[in-house]
Amino acid sequence: MNRRKFLSYMGCGCCGIILNSCTTAPITERRQLKIIPEAKLNAQAAQVYEQVKEKEKLITDSKTLTEIKEIGKKMEKSIGEYFYKAKIDDPTINFDWEYILIDNKKVRNAWCMPGGKIAVYTGILEVTKNTNGLAAVMGHEIAHAVAKHSVERASRGALVNTGTQLIDIFTGGKLSQMNRATGMNTVALISQLGIMNPFNRKQESEADYLGMIFSSLSGFDIRETVKIWERMKKFNKGKTPPEFMSTHPSAENRIKKINEWTNEIILKYPPINIS
Repeated sequence: MNRRKFLSYMGCGCCGIILNSCTTAPITERRQLKIIPEAKLNAQAAQVYEQVKEKEKLITDSKTLTEIKEIGKKMEKSIGEYFYKAKIDDPTINFDWEYILIDNKKVRNAWCMPGGKIAVYTGILEVTKNTNGLAAVMGHEIAHAVAKHSVERASRGALVNTGTQLIDIFTGGKLSQMNRATGMNTVALISQLGIMNPFNRKQESEADYLGMIFSSLSGFDIRETVKIWERMKKFNKGKTPPEFMSTHPSAENRIKKINEWTNEIILKYPPINIS
């Protein structure tokens, strides 16, 4: 088979995969590409979560941990009820929710793995300050899992890797030669800055928006959200990379969008009464 026919068949095959794997994110209806099985990522995440629990110093008995679990339970129920009432498939139906509090004041972070495995570091409590602030952070992280952002990133990463390998083959190894000549993975850097980083920033913005919706549905005051990012901006002053090199939107852009969304979300997504 000659090169032209091979490329033609590969192109058709890739298009077939993309067309069959396109879905939309919940609520925002942004089109997504998902070719990696969600169940596989959930299983891997559960294993990593257990390793984190063994490695990190956990706080197992505190008012803060109780508060984290209470916020989480409210969001679990509100999210499920929202999708039930909207007659939309619940993206959390297969989640095995779990919450841990990690005793590390140097880390201002929280995360939610695929499948609903959540961790909060004590360092982020300096930023959240109160229940509504903590709910805002948790809502954002839960939104990543609800919107299947990890599945999407893994799928896009697999597609980019396959594409660069094919290009390298059919340019006679010119990409590999470039990497050796420059002493760095030029292709990976270009992909990161030109494809993955802007894509991840879009996910972060989507998680901000969905997180505010989930917080509002759960009865929390989302007006606290903008205050969190104002505080975070002060904590990170002079330490953040330029936005084009980051996977996150700049604090200024985040604050602007959150202010634009707040009133709309309060009116459109009021608290859900859970019987």
